[in-house]
Amino acid sequence: MLTLIVFIIILSVLVLVHELGHFYTARKLGVKVEEFGIGFPPKATGIKSKKTGITYSINWLPLGGFVKIKGEDGEHRQDKDSFSYQKIWKRIVIVSAGVFMNFVLACVLLSIGFMIGAPQIVETDIDNGQLKNPQIQVYEVLEDSPAMEIGLKAGDSILQVNDTKIDSTDILRDSLKDKQDEELNLKIKRLDEEKEFAITPIYYEDLESAGIGVSVVKTAVVSYPWYKSIWLGAKSGVLMTGQIVKGLAIIVKNLVTTGKAGLDVAGPVGIAVLTGQFTRMGVTYVIQFAALLSINLMIINFLPIPALDGGRVLFLIIEKLRGKPIKQKVENLIHTIGFALLILLIIIITGRDIFKFKDVFVNVWDKFTN
Repeated sequence: MLTLIVFIIILSVLVLVHELGHFYTARKLGVKVEEFGIGFPPKATGIKSKKTGITYSINWLPLGGFVKIKGEDGEHRQDKDSFSYQKIWKRIVIVSAGVFMNFVLACVLLSIGFMIGAPQIVETDIDNGQLKNPQIQVYEVLEDSPAMEIGLKAGDSILQVNDTKIDSTDILRDSLKDKQDEELNLKIKRLDEEKEFAITPIYYEDLESAGIGVSVVKTAVVSYPWYKSIWLGAKSGVLMTGQIVKGLAIIVKNLVTTGKAGLDVAGPVGIAVLTGQFTRMGVTYVIQFAALLSINLMIINFLPIPALDGGRVLFLIIEKLRGKPIKQKVENLIHTIGFALLILLIIIITGRDIFKFKDVFVNVWDKFTN
């Protein structure tokens, strides 16, 4: 239930901030906004402003919101307060404002995360940062290694080897280096649960030492002063955007060359499952996850695909180059087809996610029925 609540809150905030971008920019550029809704229809209640004529509504489906702008579908072209009447640059600004606000939201969330404390690698000194909860975390598990055999995963924290407390990578290395073929007791923490395993190190010639087949890093929750947090939040937002664009380019390249994405892609169900995992890890992780989702929403929504903001910008650019708009019926048909294909893609990814995370759903069902 907590996962569902957090998931709905995150999704609602991302969509509402996006729509607020359209709402604010349209009003600033002299375009009439007819309705701003929280949630999606059917409508629960609403009130119309006598001053502005805008209807503010609350709707039954609590998954974000919407803004209805006069003339957004090509009608009222002769009215000066209509979207379709405006110059092309104004329309592009209004359409693009939503994705811009998603980027701003991500930077704000990341800044908040840096202020209250964000997890990061701390192998070197951190300027102006306060460290909490240092731990040695698994970064990578090698194939056919003792660690893989017992099921260690990236993100696991190594707490103890036999009676030796592990609080640095050197201590972990020293506790394993002469223990090849000797069974050891390994204590780890995964999310909020501690686990113990029996593990036998093997000798690695390239390291000239025994090991269990993991790469580890020292991490901690690091908090910064507010002024530095703002800078780090903006910087991280830009870097995160670059990494996601790079990942998207790799997916497109792999689809073209091999027919497979090559990287994991999650739909609504997968995102909900990930939300639950980050919720158990703590509020800082939830904030970072929400920032990541906001940037993903920004990038995907600005792709030049019909029915998305990027597709609408593409039609406006074509209109500028042609000197006249594409027939409204044709544009609406293309957007409808694009929307249908997007829904089909979501259904396919959702089906795959349900199969992938079927054990999660079985566990949830057992908790409800037992």
